Amino acid sequence: MTVSEKDTAAPAAEKPARRKFLGAAVAGAAGAAAMTAPMISVAQSPTVFKMQGAWGAKDIFNEMAEEYVTRVNEMSGGRLRIDYLVGGAVVKPFEVMDAVSRGVLDGGHHVPVYWYGKSKVASLFGSGPINGCDAPQTLAWIYRGGGLELYQELLTQLRLNVVGYFAMPMPTQPLGWFKQPITNAEGLKGLKYRTVGLAADLMQELGSRVTQLPGGEIVPAMDRGVIDAFEFNNPTSDRRFGAQDVAKNYMMGSFHQAMEFFEIVFNKRKHDALPADLKAILRYSAEAASSSNWWTAMDNYSKDFEALSTVDKVNIVRTPKSIFDAQIKAWDVITKKLSDEDPFFKKVVDSQKAWSKRVAKYMFYNEADYKVGYEHIHGKLGF
Repeated sequence: MTVSEKDTAAPAAEKPARRKFLGAAVAGAAGAAAMTAPMISVAQSPTVFKMQGAWGAKDIFNEMAEEYVTRVNEMSGGRLRIDYLVGGAVVKPFEVMDAVSRGVLDGGHHVPVYWYGKSKVASLFGSGPINGCDAPQTLAWIYRGGGLELYQELLTQLRLNVVGYFAMPMPTQPLGWFKQPITNAEGLKGLKYRTVGLAADLMQELGSRVTQLPGGEIVPAMDRGVIDAFEFNNPTSDRRFGAQDVAKNYMMGSFHQAMEFFEIVFNKRKHDALPADLKAILRYSAEAASSSNWWTAMDNYSKDFEALSTVDKVNIVRTPKSIFDAQIKAWDVITKKLSDEDPFFKKVVDSQKAWSKRVAKYMFYNEADYKVGYEHIHGKLGF
């Protein structure tokens, strides 16, 4: 072996060690490269819920439903998405509850009076006998006075596979739209009148001939003479579907639906399959939307109330006290009759009475007379 060969040749024992060292160096370099390379994440597909409302395409109630949907979608961080559809997209407005229970829809946005045909108790969760509480105080009964538990008991009795929440305590609903002014309760007798829920029982007790229709069918029915008068909900909804085009007398204030709110329902199987944080988002988004819906209502309802008078030349009047008095007496008859027929109806009514005795009493003692303040600044209202 020459000197050069001797100097450059490595002993056999050194070769495995060298290979081991080189392998470690390569692995280290690869690890360093991995640390500096951009991380690639695989996007998780969101859980998608298909929700339908019970409202016509132009109704402001769709905007209120979308305020709820927006809050859910944004707070869930892309893990849950609600796709909202207007009334009639999949099922008719009065069919939303059944569709959600069967899983045809994953969710629905409507009011309990739309399914009170299954049980008249349903109407108590949104529009029932007058007991002194307004809609915000009645919504407080839902969440703090045992109402939600009674609601769940009703769903179980009826085998409805849904989970429900409530939002948006609605302002008192007008007595409605009339071709001729109504000056007393006698004027309601024989009138073909549109309303829904227990309000139908009330108006029938007052002598009206009641037809129950969803909002989108009201004006065509008025045009055809199927009905003589109707109520829906508020100045904005009414104006958007053209109430002012078929009647010019708008009577404000009534005891037929004085404490209603939205019902937001989900198929129970789909709801319960969600992780706890997403279920919490569905519930607490209803509370958030409740405030947002109210702000939207105050802005829009007041503007359209003014426009009905100034632009559309509608005769807007306060419902006479004699009609309020007649409604109270009619509620007494209906409440006793239904309580005698159904112990669960009585159970819910008694729960609401116990709540109103305490809560409404406090409010009446404490509440300022805002009408005095208004008239001091703006002048007399005329009633």
